[in-house]
Amino acid sequence: MIPPPILRHLDDVAPRLISPQDTVKLALLVGPGDGSPASVFFEVWEPGGSQPPNSHPESTEIFVFLAGTGRAHSDEHVVDVTAGDVLVLHPGSTHRIENTSATERLYAVTIMAEDAGAMPGGFAAVVAAGTTSAWDGTDRRVLGGTA
Repeated sequence: MIPPPILRHLDDVAPRLISPQDTVKLALLVGPGDGSPASVFFEVWEPGGSQPPNSHPESTEIFVFLAGTGRAHSDEHVVDVTAGDVLVLHPGSTHRIENTSATERLYAVTIMAEDAGAMPGGFAAVVAAGTTSAWDGTDRRVLGGTA
C-alpha cells in the first residue's frame, strides 16, 4: 500500500542553525526519516551571511532561489545568483553560497538529491541536530506563511 502524501506548513517546520553562530538557517521539509531518498529544505541566509565551505561526496545539491541575491562558489567556479535561478552543485564539489546583500536576506528551496552522508540520516540529520531558530514576518512573507 502506498502511504499518504506528506504535507507540511511553514509552522510545522522549525528553522535551525547547524552551529549557534551560523548566519544561515535551514528548515527540513522532508528527508530520509520520511522515507525519501532526497532531503528538501528552506534555506535562509542573513544579509552578508554565508555557510562555511562544505562538500557532499555522494549527493547532488540543487538550490531554487526565491528572493535575494548571492554568489555561489564551487571549487574554482564563481557565479552570481538571484531570485528565479536554479543552481546545481555536483557531488564532491567544495562549495559555499554567500548573500551579497547588506540589507536583504537570500532565500532558497534546497534539494539534497540522494541525501547520503557519513552519519545515518545524511545531511538532514545534521540539520535536525542544530540549534532551533524562528521564522519572522519577512520569512513568512517570502516563504508563504502568514505575516
